Amino acid sequence: MSMVDPTLAPAATEAKTPKRKRPLSTGQATSRSLTSRPGRIIVYCLMFLWTVPTFGILVSSFRPEIDVKTSGWWKWFTDPSITLTNYRRVLSSAPGDDNMAKFFMNSLIITIPAVVLSVGIAMLAAYAFSWMNFKGRDWLFVGVVALLMVPLQMSLIPMLQLFSGGAHIGSVTIFPDLNLVGTYVGVWIAHVAFGLPICIFILKNFVSALPKELIESARIDGAGHVTTFVRLVMPLSVPAIASLGIFQFMWIWNDYLIALIFAGRDKAPVTMKLAQVAGERGNAWHLLTASGMVSMILPIAVFFALQRYFVRGLLAGAVKG
Repeated sequence: MSMVDPTLAPAATEAKTPKRKRPLSTGQATSRSLTSRPGRIIVYCLMFLWTVPTFGILVSSFRPEIDVKTSGWWKWFTDPSITLTNYRRVLSSAPGDDNMAKFFMNSLIITIPAVVLSVGIAMLAAYAFSWMNFKGRDWLFVGVVALLMVPLQMSLIPMLQLFSGGAHIGSVTIFPDLNLVGTYVGVWIAHVAFGLPICIFILKNFVSALPKELIESARIDGAGHVTTFVRLVMPLSVPAIASLGIFQFMWIWNDYLIALIFAGRDKAPVTMKLAQVAGERGNAWHLLTASGMVSMILPIAVFFALQRYFVRGLLAGAVKG
């Protein structure tokens, strides 16, 4: 009679038992679905459908007026004809032309300082909320987050009254007339005020996720808050700052409502001029397409220039370790 070594039985049992696969997380399952062949086909189709209208505007902006008004833009492939007359008219400052170059510069003057101020102030606030201890810090942050729920339209009239007439209770002047309506400063303040809550919320979540050991080691070495912020937190937060800067640039550049109320006619950005062109020249499609491309060219260039920082900022904090 054969004898079986009892020490080998568990090993044989374990060898016969199949190992259970660990369930995939939601992120892993989504990533695997998107990187599969059907997922890539779906993504490419969506990208194509999203790009076609913009490509049609680009083609139409170079077509002659008669071609734009009598045939679809896809006819250009069978009967190609290119002209720069549309761009000459929208960029020219001659009487009767649109002078989009002036409004383009107005948009630059409005957008760049507003983005720098909103992101810079939000970065300071994010560091304070994350690594500085002061009384009422948590409640103050709750108040900042609560401002995200306030509709922009509710604040326009009070701010307009403050900029144009000051604040008064009876005969007592609480705040003097700032006379900021129709100035760049007024538009900057409006954009910074309306953009700070979301900027602080996004940057605070990023800055607070930085390794605590780095901040503590800097304090042990004698670094104050200014040194820690400038030499440690700011370099580590470049991806988040770049991502938020892209979003802020897009929002402010494409803004129409705030500019309509606070900018005035002389300081009007390109969005106000586009609305004017569409209203006054609703049938001048060839000029509308050229004006649209002039307004889109800079945001597209900014996005592609900072794309690598944008992707890093979106993925920051997604994987630990």
